[in-house]
Amino acid sequence: MRWLIFCVLPLQVFSQQTPVLPLDTILNRIDRNNNLLQTYDIRARSYQYSADAATALMPPMVGAGTFMTPYPGQMKMQPSDAGQLMLRFEQEITNPSKLRAKSQYIASQANVEKATRTVTLNDLKAQARSNYYAWLVAQQRIKVLQQNERIMTTMKKIEEVRYPYNQSLLGGVYKIDARVEENRNMIRMQEGDIARARAYLNALMNEPGNALFEVDTNYVITFRPAFIDTGSLAGVRGDVVRMNESIRSMRLNIDAMSKQRRPDFRIQYDHMYPLDAMMPNQYSVMGMITIPIAPWASKMYKSDIKAMELNIQAMQKERSAMLLETQGMLYGMQAEIQTMQKRIQAMETRIIPSMQKSLDAYFISYQENKAQLPVVIDAWETLNMQQMVLLDEKLRLYQMIVDYERQLYR
Repeated sequence: MRWLIFCVLPLQVFSQQTPVLPLDTILNRIDRNNNLLQTYDIRARSYQYSADAATALMPPMVGAGTFMTPYPGQMKMQPSDAGQLMLRFEQEITNPSKLRAKSQYIASQANVEKATRTVTLNDLKAQARSNYYAWLVAQQRIKVLQQNERIMTTMKKIEEVRYPYNQSLLGGVYKIDARVEENRNMIRMQEGDIARARAYLNALMNEPGNALFEVDTNYVITFRPAFIDTGSLAGVRGDVVRMNESIRSMRLNIDAMSKQRRPDFRIQYDHMYPLDAMMPNQYSVMGMITIPIAPWASKMYKSDIKAMELNIQAMQKERSAMLLETQGMLYGMQAEIQTMQKRIQAMETRIIPSMQKSLDAYFISYQENKAQLPVVIDAWETLNMQQMVLLDEKLRLYQMIVDYERQLYR
């Protein structure tokens, strides 16, 4: 029995390990599971059914009643004056070209919904990246703070050893205790930021807010500046694609409205049963056609067509202005990101290493009792502040990259 327990326990521990989710996995789950995105898919399918329904004809009409029947008490001069019972069948036949054009217009609305889904998905992915990057930076801050705590703990031990020999002041021990507790409070703050990012990412993935997972700490955030022209932007920006689909849908609506000038048809069949046996059964067949080109009828669809044509022209102008504005904005964002990368590189390769060497030198002197504790604390605080500034700049850089990608594929 014991050997069975020893075999099962490692499996339970392994099964309870917190999963690590790469960014691509989170983005794929958002695409697949997010409730808001599913609404666009449902609407798109509903338009497909509506397009199928648009090709249906009006239902036939059947009626029954009397025809040319005299009122009670009237004198009948001949057998035909007795009247007749009449059955009527009537069917309206809409012009097939109208039905096809209307169906194509309604079906095009599904493409508009799909394009809107792409725009929303890009926004949700940008939110996910922003929280993922904030989580990564928070973990980097925690590592820095934990390293700081180890340094402060070492200095506290040195002070406690020196104090009985009057080589240090008791106030120095208390000062280090305060710094250690401040450091731990900052760690708690970062852990709160991580919990908030986890909850938000879970919500985007349609998972319980308290579901546990970790981010991939080996993920490298890169920036790839793209060659930007209005032609390429028109193909990748979701809002431009949506506008193109809207223009296409409006053109199909214009085509459907132009089909209104074509006539519709109606068939009417009447069957009469005479109330006098001397009279024969009779029937009547009538075909009717509408005349939509009549001036008082054509005014409606002609004005609607002109209004939609003007709306299309306005949307085309808006699209051109949007592409030019986005092109300039993206080039400006590229320059800003590249400048920020150079600043961060200088801080990582020159400024912080120099401060670290300065702290190491002061700390060695402090261990050899050649430097006072306040000097070491000042050097440590300066390094710690610069490290936090570096992480703040990195977070700003990552957010700039997120904004850049959002504008590029919006």
